[in-house]
Amino acid sequence: MNIASDPLSDRELVGRVANGDRAALRLLFTRHHARVYRFVARQTGSEAVADDVANEVFLELWRQAPQFEGRSEVSTWLLGIARFKALSQLRKRKEDWLDDDDAAAVPDDADTPEVAAMKQDKGAALRRCVDALAEEHRTVVDLAYYHGKSVTEIGDILDIPVATVKTRMFYARKKLGEALKAAGYDRGWP
Repeated sequence: MNIASDPLSDRELVGRVANGDRAALRLLFTRHHARVYRFVARQTGSEAVADDVANEVFLELWRQAPQFEGRSEVSTWLLGIARFKALSQLRKRKEDWLDDDDAAAVPDDADTPEVAAMKQDKGAALRRCVDALAEEHRTVVDLAYYHGKSVTEIGDILDIPVATVKTRMFYARKKLGEALKAAGYDRGWP
């Protein structure tokens, strides 16, 4: 096979990387490094961080290639890795920048004991209202708000169409609002 006349797809290259093919990794690096670098540079505002993170992304590609399941495009997968690594770098930089004097100057936004108690009461009432929902509504609320799943993930988990998930979520929210209002709670927090 002549690679110049019949270029390998990104998925094929990831398969080769999974088998230890460094040339395939170099080719993926050549194809995607600039895009990953620009994405991270926009996210972090730092070319130095972008360079470090972009290189880490391809090191992660080397490590994780055997686990790539092909549920997304390779470029999407690489940008997801880049986003995670960029956010980690930003968090780390913020932690590094905060010295003791800066920390002392940060205002305490913690709730007062009264507000904390009100939130706890409303949270318990909300949980009781969720528990009182019909099973189909309770499940979508639980997956979305207590487990952080997206509408698509909920549809996959429950094996139902995304439109059905959205409809159930709409009615679940409506019923929760009515139940909370009947229990004497308004929609605001606490």
